[in-house]
Amino acid sequence: MKFVLALDQGTTSSRAIVFDELGQPVAQAQREHRQLYPRPGWVEHDPIEIWENQSAVALEAMARAGLRADQIAAIGITNQRETTVVWERKSGKPIGNAIVWQDRRTTDSCAQLKNRGLEADWSRRSGLRLDPYFSGTKLHWILQHVEGARAAAQRGELCFGTVESWLIYRLSAGKTHVSDVSNASRTLLFDIHRLQWDPQALKELDIPASMLPKIVPNSGVVAEAAEPAALRGIPIAGLAGDQQAALFGQACFEPGMAKNTYGTGCFMLMNTGDKAVPSTNNLLTTVAWQIGDQTTYALEGSVFIAGAVIQWLRDELKIIDSATQCDELAASVPDSGGTILVPAFAGLGAPHWDPNARGSIFGLTRGSNRAQLCRAALESIALQSAELIACMERDSGISLSELRVDGGASRSAILMQIQANLLERAVIRPRCIETTALGAAYLAGLGVGLWKDKSEISNQWSLDARFVADSHQEASQALKTLWQRAVQRSKDWQEA
Repeated sequence: MKFVLALDQGTTSSRAIVFDELGQPVAQAQREHRQLYPRPGWVEHDPIEIWENQSAVALEAMARAGLRADQIAAIGITNQRETTVVWERKSGKPIGNAIVWQDRRTTDSCAQLKNRGLEADWSRRSGLRLDPYFSGTKLHWILQHVEGARAAAQRGELCFGTVESWLIYRLSAGKTHVSDVSNASRTLLFDIHRLQWDPQALKELDIPASMLPKIVPNSGVVAEAAEPAALRGIPIAGLAGDQQAALFGQACFEPGMAKNTYGTGCFMLMNTGDKAVPSTNNLLTTVAWQIGDQTTYALEGSVFIAGAVIQWLRDELKIIDSATQCDELAASVPDSGGTILVPAFAGLGAPHWDPNARGSIFGLTRGSNRAQLCRAALESIALQSAELIACMERDSGISLSELRVDGGASRSAILMQIQANLLERAVIRPRCIETTALGAAYLAGLGVGLWKDKSEISNQWSLDARFVADSHQEASQALKTLWQRAVQRSKDWQEA
């Protein structure tokens, strides 16, 4: 039997999972990395720490599985998207910390571009909004503010990449500088229709084309691992941004199929086939994957803070010790007692796109307690996701019969039940919820012929749990109405 090693580099941790030919996890390892907050609204990671942790867990997972490099058919990589790394081409040394997707420092730059009337045409080409969420303005900021960066970039001495690009560069010992179409489509610098870097975007943001990685499909050998030594010779054959990887891992291969990943943020994608469907409901149009010469697109809704709100209750407010305790407290009360928590810690994503919104809690009374706050936190995740489903259905003209779910927070039965109640349709959780890593593994395995086609992968998907609505429609609608009022009052706070 052959195996695939999936490297899953996320916002808060780096993981490695070994999958067998049946798509079953054999062994895994995980390490958290530091979250750096140099100023309010700024979020950074240390690229060297990410590389060291990711390479360490790769070796650890292989050791736990008792495998050598010659038993690994391929490496697949999936990653936190939009996070921006710039490094020296010759030395491989980063010129500073990575600017994380949650970072808001380029809010003013985006506003200036919007005020020049550039957003509509930019959105048509890129499928994205002019928002600090995406990589382009982060890269522009680095070139403007890191001493000597612009001159070095103009001399061709610097490389830009999102995290998968950075990892491949290090894995290949500096020989390969590439990015796949799914990650490139999240940069503001990529034309999703022509599948190439956008000269107009590069000109507007004053970014030298020499910095950019070569664009490659999501499945197929792009490099060979050289470092660390224990991985030497393994082909790197699958790449995808984390949310596109999860869509693939959920076997959402037909137009109209959708998944929601409950991680640090919440990300809902719907397969739209070979059509890049423009959104009229403030969603994003993105490349899902390219295999061979066939490109699949998706509609996407992005919730910036989902599972992170539970971390906030644990680490900052210290009212819970774990996510499990949050679930237990939330289940101990019938509702949130009218408490609404809007977790706009990094602004609001789709469909509001307000970088100046901030987190807020409404409806507190003297009797409000931590159990109700825990329930309000879980409801905030489900309410944001319900908004995205409604927008997707309007854009696509398709009414979803079910929603496939994954990610760490999908383990929460009470959260999944709340989600089913708000959607009034089935929420389906697969047996393997590590679908982000699984999607990267499948893409890599396809790239080296371990699996022959997508139908073979579809047959490996299996059900763990099905949640159906068990509350009255009136209660769900009342909660949605309160949520809308709270969201409106949370907007534009930073400017107040």
